[in-house]
Amino acid sequence: MAAFVRISGPPNSNFLVGYPGISATLPRIEGKVEIRPAVGVSAPVNVSLVTVSLQRRESINPVADSVIRSQLSSARKEITDIVGKEMLLFRCPAGKESEAVLCMDLPFVIFIPYGRGGEEIARRVPPASLQLDKRSAETFYELVVTVQQGHQDQRKYAFPVPISRYDTLSTFGMYNRPESAERVSDQLVTLGISLPRWSYGPLDPVSVYIKLSPNPEWLSKAKKVTIQSITVGIDEEIIYNHEGDEPKRNVKTLAKHQQSVGVRMPEAGYFTNLGLVFPARELRDSEGVLPRGRKEYPMYSVAGFTTTGTLYKIEYYLTVKARMSAARDILLRQPIVVCPFDHAGCKEEMEAIEQAAKDAAHISPDNPMLPAATIIKADNPAGLRALGVAMVQGQRKPLIE
Repeated sequence: MAAFVRISGPPNSNFLVGYPGISATLPRIEGKVEIRPAVGVSAPVNVSLVTVSLQRRESINPVADSVIRSQLSSARKEITDIVGKEMLLFRCPAGKESEAVLCMDLPFVIFIPYGRGGEEIARRVPPASLQLDKRSAETFYELVVTVQQGHQDQRKYAFPVPISRYDTLSTFGMYNRPESAERVSDQLVTLGISLPRWSYGPLDPVSVYIKLSPNPEWLSKAKKVTIQSITVGIDEEIIYNHEGDEPKRNVKTLAKHQQSVGVRMPEAGYFTNLGLVFPARELRDSEGVLPRGRKEYPMYSVAGFTTTGTLYKIEYYLTVKARMSAARDILLRQPIVVCPFDHAGCKEEMEAIEQAAKDAAHISPDNPMLPAATIIKADNPAGLRALGVAMVQGQRKPLIE
């Protein structure tokens, strides 16, 4: 008999418990694999083996944006990895080909790696689910249940699980310390910038303090320099195949703001404060309707965010360009972190993260104290009752308690 297989999460909550990227919350997937007869109500199912694993599927197509992509469809590259460990949930006793069962509920918990891990890939925090435009890069996760039914082929059942990362939230203290950088042009002018914080989400204001100062040793020459304009922008850099032989870089400017200056370099230097708003993607269509999201991907109001997978990597830079006459232009690129949530959304998550960390303090990854499995065999006298069926005058009827 064929089996009907599904996964259910904890009552009134998601499969995913805790916050991936934040080790104190012990991010994990909790649920139970439910196996029932696929045809009829009470025909027993023969089951030999049941396993569950969390799989990450990643693919890239660096030429997806290209006009000639129809000829280059073979450029898509894919990998599939198991995250954490595959779990054995049931194996029939030795010497038996299979066990005839009426129903099975097999609880499981899969811990998502949360170590910084370095070279040890198994401990790296898995990247967040993401799909870029035209599927040029995508990462998604599935819970895969493998069921062996006697001598039949193994069957696999996949259930998508969207995963977000929470270690780039703009409310974390490490992103709220000022960052500064400097660049010199022709030994005459120094461009210095300072960012009050360096993690941003959709519609967050990005403010940058800019200082152009002359070299005091070449002051007479430096004072002849005219500052024509200063441009602030945000660049997105996608590096496909970043660990491979031929990495392909794709740089796109997401936002730009130019200020005309037209001032000779003052002896004390030129100071200004420039800002722009981090761009957000409109999720609603022209009629204001929010389209139904795909099960594999959370709905983000940014197209991409800072992330590193096996096949691709997305980085962001704040760029400041000073255009000058009598000296070469200066371009400064400062790395920033882009978070999928805006600052207000990050603030809202902080309390829930603290609570999740308190809850996780009572859990041991080595012994997570799972509920017992429920396995009702075909020869169990109360087996039909477990399926909600009763025998009435030799006929099967729905059981009414």
